[in-house]
Amino acid sequence: FFFATRATRLPTRAPRGPPSTTMTARSLWYVGGDACELRDCSVPVVGPGEVLVVATHGAVSRGTESLVLRGGVPPSEHTRMRCPFMEGDFNYPCKYGYCSVGFVAEAGKGAEPLLGRHVFCLFPHQDRYVVRMEAVHALPEGTPPSRAVLTPNLETAVNIVWDSKLSVGDRLAVVGAGVVGCLVAYVASRVADVSVLLVDVDASRSALAERLGVRFRLAEQLTAEDADRDVVVHCSGGPAGCATALSLAGDEAAVVEASWFGDKQVSLPLGEAFHSRRLKLVSSQVGQLPVERRPRWTYARRIQVALRLAADPLLDVLIAPADIAFEDLPKALPEVCSAGAALCRRILYPVPELPPTPPRPNDLGQPRLARMKIALNTQA
Repeated sequence: FFFATRATRLPTRAPRGPPSTTMTARSLWYVGGDACELRDCSVPVVGPGEVLVVATHGAVSRGTESLVLRGGVPPSEHTRMRCPFMEGDFNYPCKYGYCSVGFVAEAGKGAEPLLGRHVFCLFPHQDRYVVRMEAVHALPEGTPPSRAVLTPNLETAVNIVWDSKLSVGDRLAVVGAGVVGCLVAYVASRVADVSVLLVDVDASRSALAERLGVRFRLAEQLTAEDADRDVVVHCSGGPAGCATALSLAGDEAAVVEASWFGDKQVSLPLGEAFHSRRLKLVSSQVGQLPVERRPRWTYARRIQVALRLAADPLLDVLIAPADIAFEDLPKALPEVCSAGAALCRRILYPVPELPPTPPRPNDLGQPRLARMKIALNTQA
């Protein structure tokens, strides 16, 4: 579930000469061989219309990042798969990721209202960075930074529901009870009189369905009564799950394929009654807004919807209780990507140290070091 085609639509930093840096950041890089490492990088001086973000929380997007880790991004998709602020390329090394939550520690001229605000940004795993102010999204009241890490997956779920054309009173089945599948079920269940069935091969995920207020069924225990669905969404990431989704669809119904298989070839049962039942197989990808919404919707508006949805404490059930310390991420990320865990793995960044360099005046007439202290104190 990636943000590929959106990379060119986000604001980037204006080209400059060699920056005068005052800080060193650390970022995660994929280096090949199912390995990744932390590397130092320089953080440039904040310019007009820019902000310095100090990360506090992040999350691993297990589906997409496992493909990046193992080199599973096909060459034909190298351009479309690029995410905002990615560096390097998929032939390694590359800096990849799109879930960063933090606070604005410094704001350039024009960005002053963001100073001290908690924000979300589609930025790779890095402890601090400078971006255009348009690239960050202030967290709405009621959405804590610790839960805002679900924003990319919530945005994906919203887009899937849009692509499914789900309507009032429909019977929906979601195959695959991972984070995205659970969030699709959660979002869809908020539509009036929609009946949601969550399907998985892991019986332990019935507890997630119960907490989210939707029905659960093991794939091997599905019956004829579970079929004849108006809409089916497939999120399991496996071809067997897609076959199950096709079996649950009613005549003339749509099956939305929300999994992305990377470089894997997938075999599907498109013989038998697929044509006579006139089933529709619809792809959904968060990098594009549904065509009927493009005249009115922007990516920023969609992110704000996701951020507001993240205010619901019920969604904490989808976040694993054990956070990953940023310093441990190179070791933990391959383990997370190889596991079949259903829960979101949150990254916890350390409280940043203040830069040792002397303070210098900035656009607001206040020393940078002093403003860093003010911003840090607001997080206590």
